Amino acid sequence: MNINEFDKAGVEAIKEQFSLSPLQIEQFNQLGELYRDWNAKINVISRKDIDNLYEHHVLHSLGIAQVINFKPGTKIMDLGTGGGFPGIPLAIMFPQGQFHLVDSIGKKIKVCTEVAQALNLTNVTTEWTRAENIGEKYHFVVSRAVMPLADLVKIIRKNISTEQRNALPNGLICLKGGELEKEVMPVKNRTDFFDLKDVFEEEFFETKKVVYVPV
Repeated sequence: MNINEFDKAGVEAIKEQFSLSPLQIEQFNQLGELYRDWNAKINVISRKDIDNLYEHHVLHSLGIAQVINFKPGTKIMDLGTGGGFPGIPLAIMFPQGQFHLVDSIGKKIKVCTEVAQALNLTNVTTEWTRAENIGEKYHFVVSRAVMPLADLVKIIRKNISTEQRNALPNGLICLKGGELEKEVMPVKNRTDFFDLKDVFEEEFFETKKVVYVPV
């Protein structure tokens, strides 16, 4: 397996933050080559950003794992997953969780499906559709800067299960960056923020947050 210097450093950064099994380390190691290969065929990550895959995409996705430790059997939908973020890294981190990756762009879902199969992630399913068409129930919906929070809450409210399984009540967990004051106004009274700069030292995370809205 060809692991370049950027990818090696990225995996080391993950190992510094999380306790990983040998299988998880192997799966994280494989991500770089898999995404470089697929990105050459189907552009799901900016070509300029591919060397920052681990910091800007994988480690960023794992910011959610700093906020919640999904219990076995937790059902999570990744809405607007793109190339598989945050869903694929979270599925590696929580092999006993069930992850459903959804995107409205078929070629992106193809990449997600192929990467999950290559990693033998049996806890991942994928679907090419719009959020409005999803009827199943999940404990959590995760997303990365897909749309404004209030709009997202309206769309996914129907998908949140009433069965509680985790210490954190069911709801929406988003990765967001930049100035959020106006965006969160409609849901401000029930929104919690977690600054990723407090756990990740890289400059990229200076303005990055995990935003949690119980639903």
